Order: sequence, then C-alpha cells, then structure tokens
Amino acid sequence: MKRLVSLVSMLLCAGAVHAADKVKIGFVSTLSGPNAAIGIDIRDAFNLAIKLNGGRLGALPAEVLVSDDQLKPENAKQAVERYLRLDKVDFVTGTVFSNVVVAIAPDVLNAKTFFIAPNAGPAAYSGAQCNPFFFVSSWPSEAYSEAAGQYVTSKGLKNVLFLAPNYVGGHDAANGFKRYYKGKLVDEMYTKLGQLDYAAELSQIRAAKPEALYVFLPGGMGVNFIKQFVAAGLSKDIQLIVPLWGSDQDIIRAVGDPMLGLFSVGHWSIDMDNAANRKFVAEFQKAYNRLPTGYAASGYDTAMLIDSAVRRVKGRIEDKEALRAAIKAAEFQSVRGAFRFGPNQFPVQNYYLQLVGKGADGRPVHKTIGTVLQNRADAYAQDCKMR
Repeated sequence: MKRLVSLVSMLLCAGAVHAADKVKIGFVSTLSGPNAAIGIDIRDAFNLAIKLNGGRLGALPAEVLVSDDQLKPENAKQAVERYLRLDKVDFVTGTVFSNVVVAIAPDVLNAKTFFIAPNAGPAAYSGAQCNPFFFVSSWPSEAYSEAAGQYVTSKGLKNVLFLAPNYVGGHDAANGFKRYYKGKLVDEMYTKLGQLDYAAELSQIRAAKPEALYVFLPGGMGVNFIKQFVAAGLSKDIQLIVPLWGSDQDIIRAVGDPMLGLFSVGHWSIDMDNAANRKFVAEFQKAYNRLPTGYAASGYDTAMLIDSAVRRVKGRIEDKEALRAAIKAAEFQSVRGAFRFGPNQFPVQNYYLQLVGKGADGRPVHKTIGTVLQNRADAYAQDCKMR
C-alpha cells in the first residue's frame, strides 16, 4: 500500500508544473550597419531593465542570448533555429524590422515559444493571422502613420507626398497614412531599404511642390534623409512630418539644431511625466551617457512586461497558458503611462503630436504638445478570432 501511495505521489509530481531555475531570452536584433542604433537602443534598454531588477526577470535569473541579424532575414532565421532547438529559449524578442519579424515568426510560433516584438508590429499578425504566442509591446506598424494622416488632415493640408522604404513596414505605413489622410496624395514614393543617398528623391519632391511631406525612414536612413532635406533648402517651403523615430534622440544627436521645429507623432516621448518614465530616462542616461529614444522605451517596456508575467506565474513559465494570460494582463508600469493589450495582443494606446524644441540644458529634445489619436488599437483587431 505504501509503495502504491509513493508511486501515485511520484506520478503527480511528474505532472506538476514547477518553477524554472531561470528565464532564457533569444534576442535577435539589427546591431550593425547604418541602422544599428535602433537595435542597440532596444538591447541597451532591455538589459538596463534586467540590471535594475538585479539581473532577474520575475525573480528568476535572466539569461539573454544576443544575435545580430545585420538586417538580413536569413541571419535571423539561423539564430532563431539555434535558440529554439539547442538553447530552448522561453521568449524571442529584439527584432527591429518587419521583414525580419515575418521571416522568423512562423518558426517561433510553431515551436509554441512566445515572440514579443519590441518595435515592428506587422499588420499581418494583427488580424486573421493573430496567434496566442505573438505579442507586440510597441505599436502596430500602421499606427504612427495613421496618426500622421490624422494630423495633416486636421491642419487642412491638401497636397501631401509620402515616402518610405520598399518593404513590409513601408507598405504598412502607406496603408495607415492613407486611412486617415483626407487630402490629395501627390505621390507615393518607395526607396530601397537601407538607402542612404536621396538626391534623386529630393529632386522629385522639389518638382512636385507638396505642402507637406510624410517620411517613414527608420535609423540611418532617416538621419541621412533629414540632413539632405535641410541641406537642399526644402525645409523652408515644405512641412516635414515624421514618426517618432524620424526625429528621435539618435537623429537629433546626428543632425543637431536643424531639427528644431520639426513635427512628429509617436506613442511615447522623453517628457512623459510619470514615475516609470522619469526613472527610465534618468537611469538610461546614467548608464549610457545619452538620452533614450522611443526604441529604447519599447525595449525597456518589453523587459518589464516579461518581468511582470514571470512574476505573476511565480516562475512556472512551463505553463504556457498561464504565462500567456500573465503576459496579456500586462501588470507593469509602462514608461508611456497606461498600457493594455487588445484582443489581438497588440497595444491599445494614445498617439501624440510632438515638436523638437530646446530643453532646459539647451539641447534639442522632444516636447509633447497634444494627443492625435486616443485609445487607438488597429484596423484589423476585429478580424482576430483569438480569445
């Protein structure tokens, strides 16, 4: 009888879900080349959050495995294969560009591993293709451009030109902008992803004479475009509107005072007055001797989201259903203020109008001057049948 009781106890214990001894993160990002600043900011802020948590996520030691995809989907796929098959990671994150996300997402999701996108949130995964293992901690890929379209419409601008790289994220941006812009789109221009010389495009823009120009060019692409746009004298006659990253601190550092007066739209700004953001900005500057960008803000929030989920399941991360519910609960203090997920596991949040002005120390910084879209989810959430 005692042996039978002992055997039953062993079987019950074998079926129980125990707390893991650590959390393993597969971090795949763009860390070299002209767009490296984006991935570096996400990585540095993600690591900062872990450091401030004493090297832990949800009270478990955190192991972060980092790979540089070099903006090449094939590199990202190789790294993810290794993380899933050999390292048995619990989460995959770090991705910058949509083309990388859509390349690796199927492998991650088929392995029933949680993919938390800290930057690009491709529209493809927000609707009918939504997945229990796919979360976006930043923004849907069309949302910034929706806000830009709403802003130029509210200003009564009738002739606007759109410019973006020819890849998934660029086309998502076009869809978002056109959804809210009610005037005439003078032209819809697409450039090579990673392009750094815009002489030909600037010549076409000058000839088109739009009232305003909305430009979706992340990282080094945006740095070079704005430098060349200002140098060509076009900023005197054409109002330039960009997403947050188009006038973020990395671009401000590179371009300087010519950025003053530039309008942008985004889900976060360095001047957001909440305790989590004040701590984040101060600690990031202290650790890295530079002001954080919106990319960094999303990287930090991603780590804090994982921390909150692991903490909620008390380290029992093998229980996938409980862990998913814990991620979706999003019980953390976001640097952007209120944070919640929609039914498709994409954020529902505000998008703000920002202006580059001078801070108290005389340096150009973002200043929030209004709300463009409030509690905005995305255009495809109703097509997601996931519960």
